[in-house]
Amino acid sequence: MAFLIDSNIVIYSYLDKYQYLRKLIIDESARVSEISRIEVLGYHKLTTDEEKYFLDIFNFVPVVIPSKEIFDKAIQLRKLHNLKLGDSLIASTAIIHDLTLYTRNVDDF
Repeated sequence: MAFLIDSNIVIYSYLDKYQYLRKLIIDESARVSEISRIEVLGYHKLTTDEEKYFLDIFNFVPVVIPSKEIFDKAIQLRKLHNLKLGDSLIASTAIIHDLTLYTRNVDDF
């Protein structure tokens, strides 16, 4: 079954301590939300090496672009669970596309 990788998995995978997460990223069932791409690459303190690493990931893993249906579901989730905007969009992407969400921050969801 396909799964959606949360932004924090991508970020942690850069660190040698969490290199085991890289196996998730190269799995053919992996997907990532366009929202995660924005969250990760939009960080203002990225080093050149980090940016290259993350760009390689987003060029390799299929990126799911949010649809109106995803945005509508995100609205519902924010209302029901008081989620942050990015988290509600990532969660709704997983729900709409029937993907298991892999995250290191379970409390966010």
